[in-house]
Amino acid sequence: MATKLQDIVLAPGIQPEVTADCLKLIDQEVADKSGISGTTVKVAYKTVKTFKPGYLQSMMERLLPDIVDNLQPYWEDFNASGASEFGDYLVKRSDEVSEALLSVTDKHAASSERPTILKAYRAVRGGAAKHIAAALPQVGVLVQKYAA
Repeated sequence: MATKLQDIVLAPGIQPEVTADCLKLIDQEVADKSGISGTTVKVAYKTVKTFKPGYLQSMMERLLPDIVDNLQPYWEDFNASGASEFGDYLVKRSDEVSEALLSVTDKHAASSERPTILKAYRAVRGGAAKHIAAALPQVGVLVQKYAA
C-alpha cells in the first residue's frame, strides 16, 4: 500500500474518479438523512446544487487536496497499525477526524464571497461533525478502493 494519500488519490488519472466517487458518497449520505437535522441538510444541499450547476464538483476538486492532507496522518497511523479497514480506523477517531475534515470546509467558507452558499453552510455547520462521523466508514472504503 502506498503511504502517501496524495500519491493514491491525487494522481492525474485517478483524481477525477475520486472526485466523482466523493460526490456520489455525498449524494448518498444526504439522501439517507432523516429527521429535523436531516431536513436541514437536505435543504442546504439542494440550495447549493440549485445555486449553480457544477458548483459542488468544482468545490470538491478544490477541497480534495486539503482533505487528503488532513487525512494523511490518519492514513500513516492506519498503515503502521496493521488494521485492515480504514473506515473502522476512522470511526474509532471520529471526533478528531470529523473536526480535521471540517477545518477544510471552515477555511474555505471563511474566504467565500457567496452569501447563499455561506447561509447554507452556516445552517448545517453546527451538526456537521455527526454527519461526517456517520460517513467515515464509507470514506475509508473510498480511500481503500484506490489504495488496492
